[in-house]
Amino acid sequence: MAQDRFVQFLLLSLAGLVALAVAGLLLTPYDPTEADFLDRLAPPSLSHWFGTDQLGRDIATRILYGSGWSIGLALIVSTAGAVIGTIVGLMAGYVGRWADPLLMRVTDSFFAFPELIAAIAISGIIGPSTNNMVIALVSVSWMKFARLTRTLTLSIGHKDFVVQARLNRLPQWLILWRHILPNLRMSILVLWTSSWSKTILAISGLSFLGFGVQPPQAEWGAMLLDGKPYMQTAPHLMIFPGLAILVTVLAINLTGDQLRDRLQDPT
Repeated sequence: MAQDRFVQFLLLSLAGLVALAVAGLLLTPYDPTEADFLDRLAPPSLSHWFGTDQLGRDIATRILYGSGWSIGLALIVSTAGAVIGTIVGLMAGYVGRWADPLLMRVTDSFFAFPELIAAIAISGIIGPSTNNMVIALVSVSWMKFARLTRTLTLSIGHKDFVVQARLNRLPQWLILWRHILPNLRMSILVLWTSSWSKTILAISGLSFLGFGVQPPQAEWGAMLLDGKPYMQTAPHLMIFPGLAILVTVLAINLTGDQLRDRLQDPT
């Protein structure tokens, strides 16, 4: 019972974070990009809860606005990677024959490089921008879903209910949709939550390096980059964006851990 309440709390926390990403700017009177040089580098106060940055912009407002970029873009990237990887894994695991070795060799070739390093390389080649960052991250995020889906599909494909469906001459797409994919959903969901949190870190890292969201747009990693020169004199410029990343990633990871525990022990 206590575990159920904890899971509900985590899900509500995630829903709250997504709601902030969608409607955060409705909660603040400040413009996230409007400068106020008379109030620059102000410490946290009643009027500016998290203080202001080097241009006098309200940090709390920029964190709320930046959540749309950090959380929203990560959600798009991880979902796109899950969809692409699941399709590739289903084709490799179910079709077999030529599709399995071909698709898995392509997948393994992408695994030869760490995801973040590959994303940095792709972003460097096609140029720094938000759209290019999304393309780069999607390009390196689908492989783990493909490998997981293929492994599970190979296992489920020999179950009696799948064999019976084949004997009944059901269309292949219907067997995949009705009999195989529903048995993959929880495993894919657990991996998806992990991918979501890692993508938030990747987006923040790429923006910190200058390959992601570009100024004057607010994004948590870009805010860390802006605050770096003032780390000694105005540490709140880096503390609050860093806390936003930490809390969000922690909430998503804890939710994924709970889902994994449920998958391993349904009782």
